[in-house]
Amino acid sequence: MNNRAPHAHLLPIGEKGPPLPVGEGWGEGRSKYEASPIVRWLGRMEFARALSLQEELVAKKREDVSLEDHLLLLEHEPVYTIGRTPDRSSLSATGRIRRGESATVHLPHPLFSINRGGQATYHGPGQLMGYPIINLRRCGQDLHKYLRWLEQLLIDFLAQYDIAASRRESLTGVWVENRKITSIGVGVRHWITMHGFALNVCGDLSPFHHIVPCGINNVAMTSMEKETKRAFTVAEVARTLEKLALEKISELRTEDARSAVGASCLQ
Repeated sequence: MNNRAPHAHLLPIGEKGPPLPVGEGWGEGRSKYEASPIVRWLGRMEFARALSLQEELVAKKREDVSLEDHLLLLEHEPVYTIGRTPDRSSLSATGRIRRGESATVHLPHPLFSINRGGQATYHGPGQLMGYPIINLRRCGQDLHKYLRWLEQLLIDFLAQYDIAASRRESLTGVWVENRKITSIGVGVRHWITMHGFALNVCGDLSPFHHIVPCGINNVAMTSMEKETKRAFTVAEVARTLEKLALEKISELRTEDARSAVGASCLQ
């Protein structure tokens, strides 16, 4: 299922295409920010299909460094994911899995083991997924800086909705007091990023009850809807986030990238 929003700026992989005029559709930042990525709204998409799209983009960027970076925005059908870890206890709500017991026996939705960091999490309708495909070689090859940039982007974004979000020491992600509103987990291949963030916008958070989210015991998950008592759609939130991401992307650039002719972090 792939329900695409109207006016989505969708381009075939590797095809640059003409920029959309400012203020029209999802590509409005292309003519204003020449070094900005291609932002693609994909609507609701099954996880396996989105993963294949990311892998294809990463492979093409490895072959041709001149290709622009991308920011994929979408929501998923219900799914659980877990990163590169031999410890799979977070796949159980109790944090324990009995000897010989399948890690997925208690999960109501499919599970994918993927090449990101971190423990188990849930993705589904009402959650905005952001998958930046970025060449970090133009950003100082600094993964920690990239993670902090993602966190600050989401903190600044939530402030626009009067949600006072922040970081928590030693815990990657974005929080509202002790409630987690955004999970972050990235993978990097040859300094090209994939995976990214999951922002809880609205809808049912009960699927988190079947796991230990991000391996953090007794964590409370929250959403924009719960914090503000207002109604949102993922598509409208994605449009606002796109604008802020295009404004903030220069903060990832190294001094060399900023001063080089024609060079940029996102190219």
